Amino acid sequence: MAAAVGTTTLSDATPPPCLSPPDEYSLRILRLCAPDHLPHIHSALGSPSAVHPSAFAALFHACARRRLLFLGRCLHRCMLSLLPWPPDLFVANHLLNMYAKCGRLDLARRVFKEMPRRNLVSWTALLSGFAQHSHHDDCFGHLADMLPHHLPNEFALATALSSCAGAARGFRGRQVHALASKTSLDANVFVGNALITMYSSCYGQCDDSWAVFRTMPFQNLVTWNSMIAGFRQNGQLDRSLELFAEMQRSGFGFDRATLVSVISSCSCLQHCQQLHSPVIKTCYDYEVEVATALVKAYSIVGGGTDDCYGVFSWVREHDIMSWTGIMTSFAEQLPEEAIRLFCQLRYKNYSPDRYTYSIVVKACSGFATERHCSAVHSLIEKSGFGDDLVLSNALIHAYARCGSIVMAEHIFERMVVHDVVSWNSMIKAYAAHGRGRKALGVFRCMDIPPDSATFVGLLTACSHSGLVNEGRDLFNSMLKAYGITPQLDHFACMVDILGRAGNLQEAEDLINQMEVEPDFVVWSALLGACRKHKEARIAEKAAQRLVELKPKNSIGYVMMSNIHYDRGNLEDASFIRKDMKECGVKKEPGLSWIEIDNHIHRFSVGARHHPQRKAIYAELNRLVDSLKEIGYVVDTRLVHPETQEEHKEERLLFHSEKLALVFALMNSSASKANLKIMKNLRICEDCHKFFKLASSYLPKEIIVRDANRFHHFVDGECSCGDFW
Repeated sequence: MAAAVGTTTLSDATPPPCLSPPDEYSLRILRLCAPDHLPHIHSALGSPSAVHPSAFAALFHACARRRLLFLGRCLHRCMLSLLPWPPDLFVANHLLNMYAKCGRLDLARRVFKEMPRRNLVSWTALLSGFAQHSHHDDCFGHLADMLPHHLPNEFALATALSSCAGAARGFRGRQVHALASKTSLDANVFVGNALITMYSSCYGQCDDSWAVFRTMPFQNLVTWNSMIAGFRQNGQLDRSLELFAEMQRSGFGFDRATLVSVISSCSCLQHCQQLHSPVIKTCYDYEVEVATALVKAYSIVGGGTDDCYGVFSWVREHDIMSWTGIMTSFAEQLPEEAIRLFCQLRYKNYSPDRYTYSIVVKACSGFATERHCSAVHSLIEKSGFGDDLVLSNALIHAYARCGSIVMAEHIFERMVVHDVVSWNSMIKAYAAHGRGRKALGVFRCMDIPPDSATFVGLLTACSHSGLVNEGRDLFNSMLKAYGITPQLDHFACMVDILGRAGNLQEAEDLINQMEVEPDFVVWSALLGACRKHKEARIAEKAAQRLVELKPKNSIGYVMMSNIHYDRGNLEDASFIRKDMKECGVKKEPGLSWIEIDNHIHRFSVGARHHPQRKAIYAELNRLVDSLKEIGYVVDTRLVHPETQEEHKEERLLFHSEKLALVFALMNSSASKANLKIMKNLRICEDCHKFFKLASSYLPKEIIVRDANRFHHFVDGECSCGDFW
């Protein structure tokens, strides 16, 4: 079709100054791309009649393969001065394909429109360009325009189907499937593979894609890979693994793509170990993509960090994704190892991306102080990611988890744009630090609709601050005002709110009204409230449900035993302890951590293996004597009644958080600053009173992060208001 009269065409448009004939540097690059045809261009620059159009076609093809848009446009300008316009169909198709592959779809359209003659290749090249660069509506429209002129071949149909998959337009995909059936191309392996991918991507289930797979007359490796990936993508992990086993029985081999998909389908440690064996046998453990998938799978299913690091160490050439993968596996369990790997990554001159930084920030949230978080924050700013929304949200969470609510506020306030995660992160930060009123204030300022996680944060804030009426109102407004159905997390928070306030019957009634089955967390909240208020009847029911849900967890046994002890039922308490021992259930030991001079020091009860144990005991006794003078009384009621009287006080004084505090006071560098201590369990009542008095006596702020929340001890008071 010729260009319309009066319109500007590619042949008569004045090109930009950069579109001069190729310079020497460009020619050197082209010499590497298409060495056989470059001499034709050299001679043509001196003698235009010597050039052959096929030379330009070959060079356009080389530019398309390597996405060399600038050189391709230079060649286009050169061709305009050497050959008559429009060029023949063969050259025009290569020019069109070059612009389409390089993403200049506007220029590809212009070339297409100015072509006096087009064939199936012309239509397919532009169709492919639309699909590759996610112009899905243009792709489907172009296919419709193509039908009056040419019937699409298998490559055009496969391209259109991939575009439907990318846009998740299942209805359009079915229309293309119907066209393929009418032209008898649905039996073609390329079209069949594209159909499997389209149906798996568009409908959230694999019935249609499985039907296509089973009816294909010929299947290749891509066919099996597409079906395995489809099962994995739609959460049918067992079917993905079963199909891989069938694939091996059928005599098909596997490649990198097969392994990446099937490894990602592992749902237990045994599956990972079984797949790890063929990976080693076929030497794919050296491949970075396969190794990264294995590391991720091991970390998800609870494999040891040694397994992850073993896989990582075998890779010959790492990339930033493999480094990010191994750091992800360490971020929660061993955050200090994740930080070490990050330092190693930078030493080897890899450039962290936003995903890498997000994992490092997550690791920083596992430390007692914000020192590491501040260092990574500085690197994020220097790397140009300071305004990144995801990283800003991660920093809010990390600073809050490290005890620095001030820095969390600073990050939030300087953000230009807030999404729902930003608001939720700030609400949860205030909740963890016992600032319920501030959390509610943030909620009132939200300029976007809340989601389910928003209300988890708000209800947690009410629970930690004793805001019973506010919690009730929020819980009741979820469905009525916001259309959000309460889930297990919301019920657990509401039970905690009511239970802490002593409304145990109302909390039990709420559980009985739940439409979903109460989980371990819900019953734990109720049992914890019963422990606080010494309510045995409801506690019996809650403890029984906990034991049924998690027989090896000690919470139900320990809390119920303590309730009986508090009520003087020593025989019942002893029976529960005996039953716990016979069932092989062990109580989780209390541990505390404190960071001093860039080193993390861990303390268990009694610190029996600490090299400075005697000095710590002596310093602890001096501090206890001083605190007793201002009102501290060891609450021996909290100790097991069968413990000998002379050892009861010792059992309480040797709690891990007290030892961590004393050790910090013994180090002059730490004693000058505010102290931050981490603990894996809930802080006991005696330690809570001890730290309140210590903050007044020393005087300094002491921050304790226990399993539930933060406690800021300042001038004899705690931020929790004795409500924890």
